[in-house]
Amino acid sequence: MNLRKPWLLLTILLLAPAVHADSVTMQFVGVNGAQGGGYYVSPYYATMNGSPVTLFCVDIANTVHWNQVWQANLSTITNGSNLSDTRYGSLPQGLALYQQAAWLISQFPTNSSDYVNLQYALWNLFNPSLAPDSSGSNAWLALAAANFSSINFANFRVVTNVAPVYLTGQVQEFIIIVPPGQVPEPATLALFGTGLIAVATLVRRRTRTSQNSTAQK
Repeated sequence: MNLRKPWLLLTILLLAPAVHADSVTMQFVGVNGAQGGGYYVSPYYATMNGSPVTLFCVDIANTVHWNQVWQANLSTITNGSNLSDTRYGSLPQGLALYQQAAWLISQFPTNSSDYVNLQYALWNLFNPSLAPDSSGSNAWLALAAANFSSINFANFRVVTNVAPVYLTGQVQEFIIIVPPGQVPEPATLALFGTGLIAVATLVRRRTRTSQNSTAQK
């Protein structure tokens, strides 16, 4: 009996969920109540794979609805990150814009009275022709450009609906701050997959050895 193909199939089946485990299930839950220009502004509240998470919107060109559920990819914004799954990563200085957005997000906890201007600044980074504008938001944009490199981006993630990604007609793009260890990274998943392949290879070798020993008896 040849066990090679069954073990190969088992390995593929085990790997299938791992390869896609960096996509998450998001559900929009609600808003904080602050409004400006007819818009509810960040922070917003959601769940990610069933766990509570806070969203900060960077995308005024799209929409999200109460209790909406969608599949999303998470992208890092550390230097050298791959932004191919994001909506705006291909813009000139796209990574720097996401990093400036992260700096603005880091200001929300200590500036709760200025959510509207902070949100306008976030929207103006990526959609300046659509976003509301104010002197306050322009001041925040200037501060973000001058200071964004001073923070650590390791726990920030861009939340983008799964591909294909279009500029309009889809779910808004957000940034979240992920606690360390909450979401498996693609590199970790790849290592897990490599381990499964190694186990399957070892079992095939042992099976082959066992079959040879039986045949020689």
